[in-house]
Amino acid sequence: MKTKNKVSGKVIIYILLVFFALVFLLPIVWIVFSSFKTAGELFAWPPSLLGEHPTVDNYLLALEEGDFVQYFVNTVFVSIVATILTVIVNVMAGYVFAKYDFRFKKLLFALVMATLMIPLEVIMIPVFKVIVATHMYNSLWGLIIPAVASPTAVFLVRQYYVPIPTELMEAARIDGASELKIFLRVMLPIAKPVIAVLCIFSFMWRWNDYLWPKLVINDKAQYTLQLALANFSGEYSVDWNSLLAMSVISMIPVLIVFLMFQKHIIGGMTAGGVKG
Repeated sequence: MKTKNKVSGKVIIYILLVFFALVFLLPIVWIVFSSFKTAGELFAWPPSLLGEHPTVDNYLLALEEGDFVQYFVNTVFVSIVATILTVIVNVMAGYVFAKYDFRFKKLLFALVMATLMIPLEVIMIPVFKVIVATHMYNSLWGLIIPAVASPTAVFLVRQYYVPIPTELMEAARIDGASELKIFLRVMLPIAKPVIAVLCIFSFMWRWNDYLWPKLVINDKAQYTLQLALANFSGEYSVDWNSLLAMSVISMIPVLIVFLMFQKHIIGGMTAGGVKG
C-alpha cells in the first residue's frame, strides 16, 4: 500500500510539473509559431497556432531592412567580451577573498557585499559621467566595462572556494609552484561549475540589457538587439511580424549558452551552501 501511495504521489507531482512547464512554455511556443505567420493571420480570429500559409518572409525582411545582422553582431560582441572579462576579474577577486588573508579583508568584502543594496538607479548618473569622461559614450565599450565588476559574481566564487581544502595549495607550494601557477593549474579547473554559472548569468544580463544601452548608445550603428527591438515599435504602428522574427532569433544564443553550461549550473549554485 505504501509503495502504491508513493507511486501515485510521484505521478501526481510529474503531472503537475509537466502542466506548469507547458504553461510557462506556451508564450514562447506561440511567439515562435507566430513569427511564421503573415500579417493577416497574425490577428485572425479564431487564432491558429501556425497559420494556413507559413512563411519565412518575416525573417528575410528583418535581416534585409532592419540592419538586424549589425545589431546581432554588436550584441554578440558586447555579451561575449563582457562575459570573458567578468569571469576573469570576479573569479580572481573571489579566489583572493576565499583563500588569502590580508589586512582589512573582512571590511573590504563587507563593502563589496554592501554594494548589492545600492539600486542601479542610484549609481546610474555617476557611472554615466565616468563613461562620458573616459570617452566611452556612444561606444560598445561603454556597455562592456561597467558590467565587468559584479559583487554577485564575487560572492558566488568566494563561497565556492571557501570549502575547498587549503592543503591543495600547500601541496602545490611544496612542489615549487608559484601562486599564479597554483591558481591557473590547481584552483581554476576546480571552479568550472561556478564559472559556468557566471558565464550563463553574465551573458544573459548583457544580452537582455536595455536600460543601460539606451543611455549610453546614441548612434544607430552601435545599437544592440534590445534597442533595435524597441525601435520596431513606431509612434502609430508596430511591425509585429519583423518584431516577432527578431525576438525568436534573439532567443537562440541565450538558449545555446544555457545548454552548453547547464550541466554545471546546479553545482555552482549550490556551492555556497557547502560548509568546510
